[in-house]
Amino acid sequence: MKDLKIKYLSLFTLCFTLFTIPLATAQNIESYVSEALENNPTIKRFEWKHKLMQEKTNEVDNIPNTEFGLGYFVSKPETRVGAQDFKVSVKQMFPWFGTITSRENYANAVAEVSYEDIAIAQRKLVSDVHQSYYSLYTLKEQNKIIDENLALLKVYETMALASVESGKATAVQVLRIQMRENELIALKQELLETYQSEKTAFSKLLNRNSSDGITVVDTLKIPKQEHVVLDSLNIHPELIKFDKLYASVEKSELLNQKNKAPMLGIGLDYISVTERPNMTLADNGKDILMPMVTLSIPIFNKKYSSKTKQNQLAQKEIVSQKRERQNKLETLLSKAVHQKTSAKKSYDLQLQNIIKTKNAEEILIKKYETENIDFYEVLELQQLQLKFQMNQIAALKKYFMAETVINYLSK
Repeated sequence: MKDLKIKYLSLFTLCFTLFTIPLATAQNIESYVSEALENNPTIKRFEWKHKLMQEKTNEVDNIPNTEFGLGYFVSKPETRVGAQDFKVSVKQMFPWFGTITSRENYANAVAEVSYEDIAIAQRKLVSDVHQSYYSLYTLKEQNKIIDENLALLKVYETMALASVESGKATAVQVLRIQMRENELIALKQELLETYQSEKTAFSKLLNRNSSDGITVVDTLKIPKQEHVVLDSLNIHPELIKFDKLYASVEKSELLNQKNKAPMLGIGLDYISVTERPNMTLADNGKDILMPMVTLSIPIFNKKYSSKTKQNQLAQKEIVSQKRERQNKLETLLSKAVHQKTSAKKSYDLQLQNIIKTKNAEEILIKKYETENIDFYEVLELQQLQLKFQMNQIAALKKYFMAETVINYLSK
């Protein structure tokens, strides 16, 4: 029996060592978050979009094109001082006072909205990186649990074979243990494939071409002290974006009022006059120079009235959208806080159950020294232990997933 205990400990130690050696250089999650924020193409896309919207502010700082005209008199009109040959004109219109400033303010307001898109994308990326990281950790721990249970079944198999030789057990009991081993081996293979798939997804969040070199920490623990959750979500960028959208509509309406104002224009006409021959006249052949001032008045301004109505409706829609989104975020936050508390309780409960199965395991081992073991009972105990261990790591994952949602909403 002493040899069996030594073999059991050796198998477990070997399994644990082989699994944890690669984790010696495990990378901290915060370094992955920094890498993702720096390299992720989604963040880059929103940053370029924001720069584009900022550049548009330079586009609106302009006045209408200067108009040039040239006309040639095919049938030359005669005047007292000569015939008119051709006409050259130039005209420049100017928007009403403050219109260009209103355009700039509106363009800046739209650019501010696009800036919040960056903040939202960054928060979502951080959340995605954390969730993928915790999934990797969960899969790693599940594989570790499978290895531990396989080592335990190997010990039970050795004990069962010894019992068969001594006539205390049947070969059927050995076969049941071996079938259980095969089930765990198949489950382990499935978990390994899922782990590789999750590593690929995680590497794409970092914008890496390969998942090589991605590792997770050896141990995650539920902290004893919880961070304070904010009661208000008004500082969340998803809600701030609605405020900035509302402000941009206000700027749009100010611009609309400016566009409704008249436009002023100045111009100059030059007409070339041919000198009348064989005549002596004052100003004979004198060219004509005519300065002009124009005023463009939007008499039919129905489109501006419609634009005002559209802006009013848009503001009401934004207020409703913000309220709707705030309700959803508050609901998500409330659920996440509840899930986090529930996960912590479940984790503690599973830990107690695991301790009890370990105690029961020790009792079975000691029982083997003096009497027969019911290997059906052994397999049932092993299945319970696996169940509690899997439930524990699931509760740990649930806790940190809920923590990720809380951080997305409240930090």
